[in-house]
Amino acid sequence: MTTPSDALQGLRVLELGQLIAGPFAGKTLADFGADVIKIEPQQGGDPLRTWRLLREGTSVWWEVQSRNKRSVALDLRTPEGQAAVKALALHADVLIENFKPGTLEGWGLGWEALHAANPKLIMLRISGFGQTGPSAQKPGFGVLGEAMGGLRHLTAEPGRVPVRVGVSIGDTLAALHGVIGVLMALRHREVNGGQGQMIDVALYESVFNVMESLLPEYDAFGAVRGAAGSALPGIAPSNAYRCGDGAYVLVAGNGDSIFRRLMTAIGRDDLAQDPTLARNDGRVAQVVQIDAAIQAWTETRPIDEVITVLETAHVPVGRIYTVADIAADPQYQARDMLLQTHDVQGRPLKVPGFVPKLSATPGRLRTPAPGLGQHNATVLGEKGWPARAANDDTVA
Repeated sequence: MTTPSDALQGLRVLELGQLIAGPFAGKTLADFGADVIKIEPQQGGDPLRTWRLLREGTSVWWEVQSRNKRSVALDLRTPEGQAAVKALALHADVLIENFKPGTLEGWGLGWEALHAANPKLIMLRISGFGQTGPSAQKPGFGVLGEAMGGLRHLTAEPGRVPVRVGVSIGDTLAALHGVIGVLMALRHREVNGGQGQMIDVALYESVFNVMESLLPEYDAFGAVRGAAGSALPGIAPSNAYRCGDGAYVLVAGNGDSIFRRLMTAIGRDDLAQDPTLARNDGRVAQVVQIDAAIQAWTETRPIDEVITVLETAHVPVGRIYTVADIAADPQYQARDMLLQTHDVQGRPLKVPGFVPKLSATPGRLRTPAPGLGQHNATVLGEKGWPARAANDDTVA
């Protein structure tokens, strides 16, 4: 199923999670060679199968989230399903779950039970608020993690309602933190005694972890950072500017030498040579004046001219992409980020490529996303599975 070019060849992963956070962690491991067995409910499977746009009844998002995985359909509320998972866990390296805390314990599949049966097992647990603390038992989706983590308060125009990022960024951040935890736990197990461990990832903490200087600024100065629209508070200039053709261009001129090149390129040598603007702290104090100067220049030119002039001056600049722009962009194409594949029925489909890029063991597409229970017979028929569970071959 894998080749020596797979970085995680031989890694056996059980994915019990649904929707986004747990399955995205499983997807990331599967992309680099892990054998990920996805456990799905027998009735309907993972709800993601019917989220957003469907093609003949199946979400095209599913084709991304579940590529390179095997699907086994079980009812975890039954003794048979629980016995099958326990048997799987005996031979697994990693188990991923993102149920509400306590759910697995109620099924006899909690950390203590599985760790006792397989001390080498690493369990990644992703939840809204973590496995402990006064909020642990609350249901939590990514949107709540983004709000509690401090992100939603910042994503708005000043004085207007906070908006969401547009994707489930809280879930994805939690998944990536989970993958980091898995890799660290695997390293520890390899080097320091052969024991597995439990990784507790909370959505809100994963968001909070990328909030940069938010907390120390509050602690040191009592500063509560607020919404700033398209600007980046405390770093100048970095904003979106309207061009003469109505498009918006992003300009990041916040490096000291970059700022000087930017001001020269827009014909403002006076600002380029102003000693009070030589460093970021000085520019922040006069950011309104700087933004006005840039805006006065961009609004008299179409976006293509703005980009050409600033790229020639080696100033970071770019347009705001739609997915149509992404699909046509030569940079995406050159780096294999627009992967032409097919679903399990053989229908062609473009999906995102693999991140990160590894020079010796790159990610690759081995199999399309599976049908519900497609691998019940092959997985549950292997040595060690409960006989009653092996009789359940629910193939969609």
